[in-house]
Parts: sequence; structure tokens; C-alpha cells
Amino acid sequence: MRLATFRTGKVSILYDADSLCDAGAVPQTDPPIVPQAFDPDHWRRKGRVVGEAPGRGASLFLDAGRDQWVLRPYRRGGLIARISTRRYLWTGLERTRAFRELRLTAELYSRGLPVPRPVAAAVTRHAITYEAALITVRLPGARALAACLSGEANHEPLLETVGATVRRFHDAGLDHVDLNARNLLVDERDRVWLIDLDRCRLRAPGAWQAANLERLQRSLVKFDATAAMVAIRRGYHARAT
Repeated sequence: MRLATFRTGKVSILYDADSLCDAGAVPQTDPPIVPQAFDPDHWRRKGRVVGEAPGRGASLFLDAGRDQWVLRPYRRGGLIARISTRRYLWTGLERTRAFRELRLTAELYSRGLPVPRPVAAAVTRHAITYEAALITVRLPGARALAACLSGEANHEPLLETVGATVRRFHDAGLDHVDLNARNLLVDERDRVWLIDLDRCRLRAPGAWQAANLERLQRSLVKFDATAAMVAIRRGYHARAT
């Protein structure tokens, strides 16, 4: 995957140049990757919002013609959100959360790991602060793991696949700082995908791997699925054999 950057006014956009034509100053696609493409109200006015995901960032599912896209504006949580929910401290373009996440997602995608294909990231600078948003391709028919654990079905094969998938990412060195039952998606063929790589990074093996699994276990408790972790750990360790 080849990434390219262009700038217009205060906005810098990093995009997948292999899937978007970048013959001119602005990558050409339908819809075009321009600053307005990262504005939720722009899509609402056009009637091309087809759904919305839960969560602080209020990700939107968009009708982008050939594919559906997921638009996720970056939003702050916690106490600092009382000061600003949208602004982050500017420390350089390549250090922005959006550029770092898109580059990491592109790297994992290029390695054949199950992450959504990245489309573009936009950063708007405001002196010493910035706002940002990210667009990825939506996974057709995918649901959060949390939504797949209800009912009387035998979930053990799926949960073992979840564990094996997490192990694949760990073997690649990915420290997912927010590994939970909403950031693991299951598609119509029971393939497992990992999303939301904000603040994640590639690292050498270490204690962070166990910390990732413990965080996932705490997440499962919230969905009354504590026992699911037994099968997840079984799949996780089976991949190593």
C-alpha cells in the first residue's frame, strides 16, 4: 500500500494512493477525498449516511459508491473533554493521532492482517492545536464480538478464532491499548477483524501482551460473558503450538 499526502489550506490529508487516483493535486475518487469528506454534516446533507456506530467518537457509516466507508472523528474523553472534545495539542503532523493510526493500519493491512483497509486521514491545524478524522472501508456484515455472544449457540469455535486472531496481532508486535469486545468484529463468515488502532503501536514482546488479554477479559465482564475468556485463551495459546 502506497500512502501519499497533500495539503490544502489548514488541512493535511494522508490517503491510500494505490486505491485512489492521485494524478492531480487532489486525489480523484467518487466521492472526492477533500476536506469536506471528513465533515459528518457534509454527508448528512447529501443523504449518504447509512448508519452510525455507538461510542464517544460517533463513527458514521457512509455510502461511498463502490464501498461503504466508516468516518471516525477523533474525540476526547475523561476530564480533559470538559476543556475540549475535539482539539489535541499540535506536536507535528506525523505525530498526530490520525496520521499515526492510518500509517499503522496500512502497515498491518499490507502484512495481510485482518484490519479494515485504510482510505484517508485528515488533520486540521489551529495554531497549537488540531482536529482530526479517519476514514476506513467498512467491513460488510460485520458485528462487534459483544453482539455475537448472546443466545444459546455454541460460541466456542468463534471464541477460539478470536484468541488465534489476537495472537496473530501479538506475534506481529501490535500492542492494542483498547482491546475490547467492541473493537473485535466478526463478519458473515465468522472471520475476526480488529479495529480502532488509535494510540496503538508495534513493540517487542513483553508484559503488554498479557495486559491486552486482561483488558479484553474486563470488557467481557461488562457483557456478562466472563466465561468466554477460557475459549479465547485456548485459541490464543493453540496458535503458538
